[in-house]
Amino acid sequence: AAPAPVAAAAAPAAEAAPAAVSGDAVKSPMVGTIYLQPQPEAPPFVKVGDSVTAGQTLMIVEAMKTMNPIPSPKAGKVIEILVNDGQPVEFGEPLIVIG
Repeated sequence: AAPAPVAAAAAPAAEAAPAAVSGDAVKSPMVGTIYLQPQPEAPPFVKVGDSVTAGQTLMIVEAMKTMNPIPSPKAGKVIEILVNDGQPVEFGEPLIVIG
């Protein structure tokens, strides 16, 4: 019963994020499946609140059996992660907000 209210609450927050949060949304460069860590048992590349450097890998998009790292466009702080591990993503879909 707990996941349903969380999912319902998360959707409006994600839609409001660009206006409410000062930061840059990093968008998916391709259609694929998102992975938040390099391997299933490994820790995630980044967590909310982490400081990142320009070019640092934030996550991976798997497309046609190729793993494509998504680099940070700038140095900053992870404000929000907008996707879940293993989730399919579309081209141009916001993935993460860097402030």
